[in-house]
This record gives sequence, structure tokens and C-alpha cells, in this order.
Amino acid sequence: MALKLEPGARLVVATHNPGKARELAQILENRFELVTAGELGLSEPDETEQTFVGNALLKARAAAEASGLIALADDSGLSVAALDGQPGVYSARWAGPGRDFGVAMRKVEERLEEADSRDLSAWFTCALAVAWPDGPAVVVEGRADGTLSFPPRGTKGFGYDPIFIPEGFSETFGEMDPTAKDRMSHRARAFEKLKAALL
Repeated sequence: MALKLEPGARLVVATHNPGKARELAQILENRFELVTAGELGLSEPDETEQTFVGNALLKARAAAEASGLIALADDSGLSVAALDGQPGVYSARWAGPGRDFGVAMRKVEERLEEADSRDLSAWFTCALAVAWPDGPAVVVEGRADGTLSFPPRGTKGFGYDPIFIPEGFSETFGEMDPTAKDRMSHRARAFEKLKAALL
């Protein structure tokens, strides 16, 4: 059977991050009734996979099984060329238990200084997974390339957005109008693929 998402369907978004939930709701163009894993009191599974795709699938399957709803999960992060792709799947962990991305951004800057590299190229990856409670799942991946800029600039967005300047722009994701970011971010690119697959 072809897997399809019907407009108006109730989906659980497998996140406890309000910023990510807001961004996903905007990208989904309010087509669905969204409830977050946090609102449902679902526990967050350990992200044990080594890839964004693996972690997104793991989170979507866990939320679908726990809630009985179709679940949408995203696993995303920043990869820095000079740091061999780190922090990558460990992007949230670099922010520590308090999810302090100020700490995480300083860590990126410190690691670059230690690496003594002038290469500031980096990319964001987003894997989006949709899982049904009875087993099937679809997963796609999007990427946005750019360069890093220090000190952090801008208070819009979340996570590493204030140090990332997407290719072809002069503003960081943290300075950019959210609707402009939503048109070309890694999450938007992944969602375009998801729309093609499911809508």
C-alpha cells in the first residue's frame, strides 16, 4: 500500500524542544494537528544510532508505539569540515544536559582554534522520519551548506543558528527572518522530499 498523510491528521512530533516543534509546525504549513512528545509526557529514547537517519527513525518509531499516533521525528545537527564532521549527531549533546547552545557554540569555536584551521565551512543536516504505529516508516534527508561566523549573531532560530551563514547569504540563520530560513533550511529541504513522498 502507498503510505500517505491525510491533511488534518493528528501527528505526534517526537521532540521536547519547543523551538524545533514551532519550526516543524511552520514547515508543515499547519496541514496537520500536531502534539509534541513533551505534551504527551512521552520519554525521549536514547539516540544510539550513528547517523541522523538512524536516530530520526528510532525517535519516530518510539513515539508512534508509545502514542498510537503517526509520529514525525527529526534528527538534525551541525557538521564542521575542519572538525571531521563534528559535532554531527552529537550536536545536542555538545550543549550539555541543560541544552545550553551558548556553551555548544563556544565549544565549536574552541575546537576550531585547537585545530588551527582557517576552514570555516560547515553544513546542517536534517533527517525527517514518519512512522506509523503498525510499523511502516518513511525517512528523508536534507542538507544546507554554509560557513561559520564568530561571535554568534542574532536571536532568532535556535541551536547553532547564530553561528551559521548559509551559502549565498550574509546573515546567520539567527538573524534571518524565520520565513526566509524556512524556505531554504536543511529542514525545509528534507520536508520537500517528505512532501513528495507522502502528500
